[in-house]
Amino acid sequence: MSPREANRLLREAIIQAYFAPQLKKLGYNPTKVKHPAVDGSGVSKDDVLHLFFDAETGADYPDGDEWLMVEYLLPRDVDLPDRLKNPDYFTSLGGGKVERQWRHREIVRYRHGRLKRLEEALVFIDKKREELYSALRDNSVTSKLVGGKA
Repeated sequence: MSPREANRLLREAIIQAYFAPQLKKLGYNPTKVKHPAVDGSGVSKDDVLHLFFDAETGADYPDGDEWLMVEYLLPRDVDLPDRLKNPDYFTSLGGGKVERQWRHREIVRYRHGRLKRLEEALVFIDKKREELYSALRDNSVTSKLVGGKA
């Protein structure tokens, strides 16, 4: 088995065995939204931002068993204020059923050397979702969305 394949399998196992159950405890539920670039299912706490784990990106790096990419997807073609259009908040993503979607990508390190930091990674993931959701709410974006909470 190649290091890339081993890292991808390890990442998928960690997602399913740790992150998925822990996110469910935090109020995240499976979503029917499909990501145009990331395989697998996602979860959402609010039906506005949908969280996906990208187990493939970076799996070929030597330290690919220590981190993974998390993507927060806003799967609606909505106009965002310019202050939210940057790598700190959202970048556009084409493809899928919606002409233009918005996403935020984060590298999440869940292990450093021999020390596993899964709980810290989980807290970071949830805090980042809250930060992004708050930015959308504070800029009146959530009130424009069907099912959005103002």
